[in-house]
Amino acid sequence: MTHLLPLFLYTGAFILWVRCLVRGSQGRGPLAASILTAAGLLAHAVALAHFWLQYGELPLVGFGAALSSLAFVGALALTVMLPLREMSRVAIALLPFIIALQGIAVLLGVEPTPLALDFEGAGFVLHVSLAFLGYQGLAVAFAAGVLYLIQHHELKAKRLGRFFHFIPPLATLDRLARIGLWAGFACLTLALAFGWAWTVENRGSLAMGDPKVVWAILSWLVFVGILGARVGGGRNDYRGALAAVIGFGGVICSYLVLRLTVGGDGLFL
Repeated sequence: MTHLLPLFLYTGAFILWVRCLVRGSQGRGPLAASILTAAGLLAHAVALAHFWLQYGELPLVGFGAALSSLAFVGALALTVMLPLREMSRVAIALLPFIIALQGIAVLLGVEPTPLALDFEGAGFVLHVSLAFLGYQGLAVAFAAGVLYLIQHHELKAKRLGRFFHFIPPLATLDRLARIGLWAGFACLTLALAFGWAWTVENRGSLAMGDPKVVWAILSWLVFVGILGARVGGGRNDYRGALAAVIGFGGVICSYLVLRLTVGGDGLFL
């Protein structure tokens, strides 16, 4: 029940954001949606802290626990953006991803892992936390990219209706996507470097056959590709938005393929 509460609050916040879109963003609608989003984050923090106290381990291992923590990082990033009036509306594209992560975590069960870990302690926490921040940076870029493409289409079609007035300006979305991409790229790069340094020191190899390592490398290459799409003149902002949407989809699909075909021990996703 503890982990269901943030799921309900995030879902309620998303419904309020959709209501703001349908009825217009005037009045107290955005404020109520922001408050409910922040309440979901608070309830989520309490649930994860309860897990830590109950089981004596951080919710970073075990499939359900890791997904819930990843959802929490996304909600934290979103809450940081809420005071910024224009950027806060990216919630309508980012909340569904957060809800999906937390929903799957609840269905699978947020439980500790029965497996013994050889990589643990502060180093493991830092490695996984940086990786989670990296993936959520990509999720933020994806959400901003989706809204950018919608807003671009509205402008091109000269439809200045609800979507146009609700969605942030193109320049704001492009700036948010850049922040998410560069922050996520830096965090994922550090996570990979830190994890590989430990692996080489303790195991003598880079463990390139591990599905998690394969996925992390693919994800890092996706970041490089998206950032590369932004290089050069012309419509680099449009290319970057499109690349972020496609790249994020590629990361999710590659994860599902590796998970279903290669398998894994379930640690850190």
